[in-house]
Amino acid sequence: MGDKKQKNAISPRRDEDYPEWYQQVIKASDLAEPSPVRGCMVIKPWGYSLWENMQKVLDRMFRDTGHKNAYFPLFIPVSYLEKEAAHVDGFAKECAVVTHSRLEANEEGKLIPASPLDEPLIVRPTSETIIGEMYAKWVQSYRDLPILINQWANVVRWEMRTRMFLRTSEFLWQEGHTAHATKEEALEETRKMLDVYEDFCENYMAMPVIKGSKTESERFPGAVDTLCIESMMQDRKALQAGTSHFLGQNFSKASNINFLDEKGEEQYAWTTSWGVSTRLVGGLIMTHSDDDGLVLPPRLAPSQIVILPVLHKEETRVQVLEYCEIFCQQLKEIQWHGQNLEVEIDQRDMRGGDKMWQWIKKGVPLIVEVGPRDMAADSVFLGRRDQGPKSRTSIQRQEFIDTVGKTLDEMQNGLFQKALEFREQNTVNIDLKDEFYKFFTAKNSKQPEIHAGFVKAHWNGDPAVEEKIKADLKVTIRSVPFDSEEEAGKCFMTGEPSKRRVIFSKAY
Repeated sequence: MGDKKQKNAISPRRDEDYPEWYQQVIKASDLAEPSPVRGCMVIKPWGYSLWENMQKVLDRMFRDTGHKNAYFPLFIPVSYLEKEAAHVDGFAKECAVVTHSRLEANEEGKLIPASPLDEPLIVRPTSETIIGEMYAKWVQSYRDLPILINQWANVVRWEMRTRMFLRTSEFLWQEGHTAHATKEEALEETRKMLDVYEDFCENYMAMPVIKGSKTESERFPGAVDTLCIESMMQDRKALQAGTSHFLGQNFSKASNINFLDEKGEEQYAWTTSWGVSTRLVGGLIMTHSDDDGLVLPPRLAPSQIVILPVLHKEETRVQVLEYCEIFCQQLKEIQWHGQNLEVEIDQRDMRGGDKMWQWIKKGVPLIVEVGPRDMAADSVFLGRRDQGPKSRTSIQRQEFIDTVGKTLDEMQNGLFQKALEFREQNTVNIDLKDEFYKFFTAKNSKQPEIHAGFVKAHWNGDPAVEEKIKADLKVTIRSVPFDSEEEAGKCFMTGEPSKRRVIFSKAY
């Protein structure tokens, strides 16, 4: 089996070339591929089903917290973006701009833009400004508040260096935008939605996160405060998995979202925005996958179980397929976490070993083989994705049916615990500059991130210190954790007093 595993495993391995391993996992699992448009990707059915499952769960969570879905235009007039100075500065370099309509053929027969627009349009990088314009029309009185709206959409941010799911010029996401009568309500909303993201990442993605706030230099452009969840990937880099922004009254004043309060006095609304994107798919890949391919947490897998009929002999083919069909229907009737199990039968005409490895690489949690001998014994041959190709074992069909929910729970919880232990093992406290720089300096070219990880260190709050570390090491403050207790200390760079530790890391 060892030789066969080596033949079918992802190449290169994680410890050989992590960035290339990541791309090969996406390719081998058939999640997505590069598109003809530079910097964009085609999300294939297996990858899109995964994103749809994420959408389904998150959408229910949003509705349960009182939010409604709506849709706003893809195009934003450039004058709207100019209304909030920090916002336009933050996104100006990433904007795709439409300046013309209509195409005409020139003398050479080539199509050229023909009709200049009166005002350039920005292809949506985020929607605060145009949604603010609409909220200004909708809000007249305190009785019109709060407005709790979410939008599922695509956005464009013109990236020079792209990587599928993690950073592409066009990506899919949701963006929540809310308006409130009081600062306290808006702050509560900002924190509530971060809690929703934490719940989703940890209980569905099996990806542990750290909740905290961003430093001023890392905040969303135009925000008063940005809250975030950060997770550690298997190369020990950080991934910002979601953000929730308290916008104060900045966008309300820019868009003129004002209302009459209960006393009849004019007030500006307090607003928030929050979002996660298809970047979560990249985070899932890098948190759980191994050198055999993708590993999916069962609660988000497009299919929890795939059945592989063993059809070597024509005389038993019909009986085996009938047995698999009955077995499949029995499994589909099982409720697991309020949903019927997703099960499919792979009847493709190809070698069993090739089928098996395709499903291993696609990350299906449970792979079940059924052949004539298994059928005769009323049993199945079970493989668990979290235990590797050698984990396959025979189990009675009814026993499998009775215990499949428990097995999937074990897998889901096991993936979370494994990721949590990995993060804890690679998180350290550092108090000295030399030790900090040594930690983030590569010791050999083959494994440049071997000394990466999360460093908890004291910081004096000076943005100049942040800039120095970023310039020297490409390391940033990822989070000021909520659970970081006050602890008297000294900034490792300046020796100046510090009240608590913050998390430093290299990041995506």
